[in-house]
Amino acid sequence: MSIADRVRVLEERLLSDNWYILKTTHFEFRRRDGRWQAQHRESYDRGNGAAILLYSLPRRTVVMTRQFRYPAFVNHHDDLMIEVPAGLLDEADPETRIRAEAEEEAGYRVGNVRKVCEAFMSPGAVTERLHLFVAEYDPQDKVSEGGGLEHEGEDIEVFELDFDDAMAMVADGRICDAKTIMLLQWAALNLFPARTARA
Repeated sequence: MSIADRVRVLEERLLSDNWYILKTTHFEFRRRDGRWQAQHRESYDRGNGAAILLYSLPRRTVVMTRQFRYPAFVNHHDDLMIEVPAGLLDEADPETRIRAEAEEEAGYRVGNVRKVCEAFMSPGAVTERLHLFVAEYDPQDKVSEGGGLEHEGEDIEVFELDFDDAMAMVADGRICDAKTIMLLQWAALNLFPARTARA
């Protein structure tokens, strides 16, 4: 049975389309025992996005960005967010968009990109599906300083980070962005073998 057979939308109302789209919806959901239950939810539609971890195996490094995120700031994160390059698809296919984001935000023109998964980041409230990629980079792939687009309010710092330092920053909370944590953990499992402890 399709999940669509368990949902009956009764009323949908637009609350805001100032930046993205916020709707409130009254619907009925058929529970596992067959009963229909009335529910009410708000959903925020900001479009789908893509993110990419740029990594260098021989250097054992990754490329990170730092930028201001107002929603994190108002939830008591008094620092810039450390993240992988990312952005909304804006009607482009995910691979095309993430190549553009890698260049706009980080300044790297990447060759082969590999999609590792898709994920809903906050499915209880936000419709966004995020496409997660990795790509190997070389210093010669740097074609600009990056930094994002000023007319979009972006003021992005780009930096290289030792992979083990990045994982330590996840462990101590300095890296607290979900997409970045997911990609770093994927890299720990699939790209970077753990260093053996010295005797």
